[in-house]
Amino acid sequence: MSYSDFKTIDDILAKFDVTISSGDSLFADVPDIPASPELAKMLDTTVPLALNINTEKARSELIIAPLLVEVRNLLERKISLFSGIDFSVDVSRNLNGFCDFILSYSRDQAFLQTPVICIVEAKNENLKSGYAQCMAEMLAAQMYNEQKAHPVSWILGVVTTGSNWKFLTLEGAKFSIDFDEYMIMQVAKILGIFVEGVHHIVRAGA
Repeated sequence: MSYSDFKTIDDILAKFDVTISSGDSLFADVPDIPASPELAKMLDTTVPLALNINTEKARSELIIAPLLVEVRNLLERKISLFSGIDFSVDVSRNLNGFCDFILSYSRDQAFLQTPVICIVEAKNENLKSGYAQCMAEMLAAQMYNEQKAHPVSWILGVVTTGSNWKFLTLEGAKFSIDFDEYMIMQVAKILGIFVEGVHHIVRAGA
């Protein structure tokens, strides 16, 4: 088994001693951060293209990756961004496999360093189908940070089709799924949530 074998919330609850809550707007008060003119212009072209191609790969390359690069730039490259890397943490608990995108609070772009602060799981269509996999990867990030003696109290997770974005948090053993779902035309809000999420983790002692 690997991350991709976690298909449902029940799979997570059966294997890990965690709680999962939803129904609250987690980021309603987070201020928008406008996209740079360069990103806005790029998305004007790449969003329709990705949606017409309509594959996970196209959505990842043409929408998700450029937005995450923008997040890295907004944070003055204090974070590193990794795509499609092996993130095997504990094979015995099926916390192994490849992650679509990982953000780490480290300037080292050559090698993944701690702390891992955000997991982004790309899906082609159904966001809910990605919740369990994203949660498994977030638990792996939490465990990885602890193994490397660099724990953080809060980890951000995202499940996205590129056009739709759903945010999750992991604090201790509690998952929270944001009630709100954001569309790519709300890119300023999405950027604001990423930046505030990183700032929150840093304030908590990353």
